[in-house]
Amino acid sequence: MKISTSAAAPATANVDMLAVAVAKPVALEGAVAELDRALGGTIGRLVKAGEIRGTAGQVTVLHTEGKGVRARRVAVVGLGKRLTADAESVRNAAGAAVRSLAGVRGRTLAFVLDGLPVDAAVAARCAVDGAVIGSYRFDRFKTSKTADRPKPPTGLVLLSQERAAGAAGRRAAVAAEAVNRARDLQHMPPNLLGPEQLAERARAIAAAHPAMRVEVWDEKKIAARGMGAFAAVAQASSRPARLIVLRHTPRSTARAARNVVLGMVGKGLTFDSGGYSLKPATAMTGMKFDMSGAAAVLEASDAIAQLQLPLKFVTVVGATENMIDTNAMRVDDVVTAANGKTIEISNTDAEGRLVLADCLHHARSLGATHMVDLATLTGGVVVALGDYHAGLMGRDQEWIDRIMAAGEAAGEHTWQLPLHETYKRLFRSDIADMANSSTMRMAQAPYAGQFLQEFAGDGAWAHLDIAGTADLARSRGDYVGKGGSGFGVRLLVELAEALCG
Repeated sequence: MKISTSAAAPATANVDMLAVAVAKPVALEGAVAELDRALGGTIGRLVKAGEIRGTAGQVTVLHTEGKGVRARRVAVVGLGKRLTADAESVRNAAGAAVRSLAGVRGRTLAFVLDGLPVDAAVAARCAVDGAVIGSYRFDRFKTSKTADRPKPPTGLVLLSQERAAGAAGRRAAVAAEAVNRARDLQHMPPNLLGPEQLAERARAIAAAHPAMRVEVWDEKKIAARGMGAFAAVAQASSRPARLIVLRHTPRSTARAARNVVLGMVGKGLTFDSGGYSLKPATAMTGMKFDMSGAAAVLEASDAIAQLQLPLKFVTVVGATENMIDTNAMRVDDVVTAANGKTIEISNTDAEGRLVLADCLHHARSLGATHMVDLATLTGGVVVALGDYHAGLMGRDQEWIDRIMAAGEAAGEHTWQLPLHETYKRLFRSDIADMANSSTMRMAQAPYAGQFLQEFAGDGAWAHLDIAGTADLARSRGDYVGKGGSGFGVRLLVELAEALCG
């Protein structure tokens, strides 16, 4: 989608649909009043009749018939209550507008930024988020009724008098398009996207950016380098595992980030059967989304490089399947991770933390000073936090606060969960340094985070459990919709920008 900005009057926008947002109670002022006059008082009459109320998500489409307004249609979109309308309200309004555009088979949208409850730069970012992410569809495998499906929008015009809107909108477009590329990876069926396909995507990202280098290890090198935890998960699959590393070394580094190497680690389970601790059939559906952390860190890496941020970073992905075979890891096995710690396998379905253990250690060994890992790790975080907040935990409160702030600014929300030494008793083993799971049904997300901390080395580290936010089984009623959400891409890009000062 082409993103552009214009300071022209809304009534002059030559697009299929012109969207203007109103809060509840509706006030005819600014751009809304201007459009009402151009339309001969139609908006005012519909407000008085109660048809336009400003309710969140409400869209009223007016056909202009070329009279007074150049756009073919005007969409009046609700922001919700005036006192509580915020950045997320703008994202949802833009998402509702782009869905209405698809409903009338339009291709171009103009969105009025002036008069929104946030400043112009934030409004531009939110409008782009809502329109780009809200227009996402994954239908490449549908072969029937292709002519009946709406075509994707081709253009979004941000209408604002503020110059800051242009740069903010262009920057947001890079991150939002990266979100949709992550969603494409998430939605690919596991027979078509395995560890090698994730590695191919990493190679393509590196090839597009001179400041980036890629390294891919096969399963033999993974084992040879002492990554016994990762290798144990991978050993039953007929599709060989891949350890993927992207390194970004710009010509110059921002002064604020001279002593920083951002480490981004993603869980890349392209399919998870549970191994011998086999998942029930209903729980196995959707396990293609177990690589959502990998998708997020790969596409965030691409976006950060595309924005040419003066920041060093290293991205590590452990890509594999967790399958069943005669050589699969068993309950009661003991494996040795790359940092020398021994792990008793008490549940083969607690495989993500085994992969991440070796990936975290590797990222730290490559010089990462500030690390964050993203993983669809526990069902417990879904029970605790639902599908709107990711579970955030880690070491170094200042680093955790920066990640939380980045998520709030980006529209990807987190909630801090505790880590504490007491959780170590939940993965205590009689014969090894630790077990990979607990039979006690408590603190599932925090104790998994405590387990990962054992492999994160020294320095700032945080863990994002995105099990509830990465794959939405049903729509939350917002701009993201149903299915893979690409959660984490915008947060990581925002975090990288913040580190640059």
